Amino acid sequence: MRLRGTLRTASRHRLLSPALLSALTTHCPHLQHLSLTEADLRTLPYDSLPPSLIALELRCCEIPSLWFSGSVAPRLQRLELHNVPAFSDLHLLNVSSHGHLRMLSLSGTYRVTDTGMERAAPHLEELERLELRHCVLTDSALHFIARHVKRLRILEITSIPHLTDLGLASLATLELLETLHLDLYNKFSLRAVAALCLNPGESCCPRASLHPFPRCCLWGKGFSTSFWR
Repeated sequence: MRLRGTLRTASRHRLLSPALLSALTTHCPHLQHLSLTEADLRTLPYDSLPPSLIALELRCCEIPSLWFSGSVAPRLQRLELHNVPAFSDLHLLNVSSHGHLRMLSLSGTYRVTDTGMERAAPHLEELERLELRHCVLTDSALHFIARHVKRLRILEITSIPHLTDLGLASLATLELLETLHLDLYNKFSLRAVAALCLNPGESCCPRASLHPFPRCCLWGKGFSTSFWR
């Protein structure tokens, strides 16, 4: 189900209310996917969402400081966030520790820090796909991901300027990783990318347990290439 709110309009009408969600739960007891765009959710308790949900997408939404937790809240397997400015380290910890995430996409979530990733990563052991775009993370976040998120198969890292070759090298320990998407807005050298994807023995992290993965895609303005093992 896809719904668009009125957050960016002059209207004061709220898209969702606990009563409406209760009716939705009653009439759609098997609803699994919900996508909300430009919705003001700041007065909406998280546990009022249909408990049957396994996938939630939020685009340009406002959320309260306490969300993604509750005894009857949905146990999400898939969460996609695009320009949700209030999403913080605490939200990330809540959703990772109360759900069974297999896919997580964070885009423009500038309140998520390395500390938040450190606390959440041990709870993301079932995660298979991770997308990080326009975040303020550093190499430390990649180290925490590589240490704990061992089932990761697809990783996308784009428009995160503080990442370097050192963080990239830590990904060599992800033995199940199949596809890595990068862009030239990160500070990754082509040599480090090629070493990781094609010739792990020359990685800039020689003490790591290195394992090559089949595909790496690298793109930027006027440039696109792929490496296959």
